[in-house]
Amino acid sequence: MHSIKNKIIPSEPIFVGEKKMLDYEAICVFVATGFFLDDDTYFKELKVLKPATNYSVEKDKIVAEESYFKWHYSPVDRPLKQIVQEFSVLFEAIIKEQVQNNTVILPLSGGLDSRTQAAALHHLGNKVNAYSYEFYNGHNETSYSEKIAKACGFSFQKWQVNGGYLWNEIENLAQKNQCYSEFTHPRQMAFVEKYAAMGDVFSLGHWGDVLFDDMHVKDHMSNEQQVEILLKKVIKKGGLELANVLWKSWGLEGDFEGYLKNRIRILLDKIDIKTSANAQIRAFKSLYWAPRWTSTNLSVFESVRSISLPYYDNRMCEFICSVPEKYLAGRQIQIEYLKLRMPSLARITWQDHRPFNLYNYKNNRFPYNLPFRVLDKLKRLVSNKKFIQRNWELQFMGKNNEVELEKWLFENESFKALLNPEIVKEYYSNFKNKDSVYYSHDVSMLLTLSLFTKLNNYEK
Repeated sequence: MHSIKNKIIPSEPIFVGEKKMLDYEAICVFVATGFFLDDDTYFKELKVLKPATNYSVEKDKIVAEESYFKWHYSPVDRPLKQIVQEFSVLFEAIIKEQVQNNTVILPLSGGLDSRTQAAALHHLGNKVNAYSYEFYNGHNETSYSEKIAKACGFSFQKWQVNGGYLWNEIENLAQKNQCYSEFTHPRQMAFVEKYAAMGDVFSLGHWGDVLFDDMHVKDHMSNEQQVEILLKKVIKKGGLELANVLWKSWGLEGDFEGYLKNRIRILLDKIDIKTSANAQIRAFKSLYWAPRWTSTNLSVFESVRSISLPYYDNRMCEFICSVPEKYLAGRQIQIEYLKLRMPSLARITWQDHRPFNLYNYKNNRFPYNLPFRVLDKLKRLVSNKKFIQRNWELQFMGKNNEVELEKWLFENESFKALLNPEIVKEYYSNFKNKDSVYYSHDVSMLLTLSLFTKLNNYEK
């Protein structure tokens, strides 16, 4: 017998059990949302250890389990300035502890999470090699990152996500994430061979945007209203339609929508934060979304170098529970930290509010943002190139991509044993001929299921 203490936000799944009978209900949830819910896996007998729980495991079976942390909302009212100081001390202590004196590999974006890390790493004096990437014919995302790196004195590399990289990497990626995520999401796989030479440890900014913001709902919202909000948040465009079709094709009892809604209702009721709907929804996402969606592709980074995640740290989760929602709303803590620690970073454009920065982003509204919006639209209109916003456009569209995609959808005998080929044909046809944006998630999930059957040598 051995003991396992799972983190409040686990960075990797720990599987216990055996691969025997497929869990079709769980797979339908996966198809609808893009992640498995709670401790579900592809198999009924195989489970993932739950967050914030101590386990006793013997011979690949769970003997005992006990939760050691429950998300709560216990706000201690104090001035924002004091909260920012508390965050500064904690955040920098966590990063210092995680990266020590190693050379840090820092993925940068035009947002706040990695920018906040950049400020802390600069303050701590670490050697940092930063990088960023953007889509071929997409928005110039690397421009913000390059300015952040320059202000901090970090070395910087910028890369481009090109069309069709997926097909050379897809089986390798399936091995890394075990098909618990669709394959156009982890764009970092396009550059996996570049990371090793950049440093010793990744510092990753995952989940900062959830912990340090409100959920944009009224705090007095009922649990049933929260269930409806969560359903809208987790269900992907087109996912519900395909999940309903699979549910019926596998002859499952009841209806899928009722099943999913009831699962979410039960899980939400277990959290039991009555005084703040924002805190309760954040807790739900941290318990069920972060470990099963956000964490899934951390394996790509970890296959090259060790990873550190300051926002995943148990102490950060505990800190968040003490912060009044009025100060979490609107990313105030990170914004004020950046102004305090490194004003030059605060003056660089915030990508989500371009062309404004952290000092004037509240002007991102009519009429102040009208000149920028008009100019931005004119640039796109006069350009002869198709503007790329999503990775599936680069990996699924075009003749060469179609050839590779169709191999996995129609020539994999293991996949045919799992799924009626007529369903696959219908949804691929919908993607090609009806609405590629709406059905892109469905095609991604069908591709993922095909790789799953290949990886596990599935036979009906």
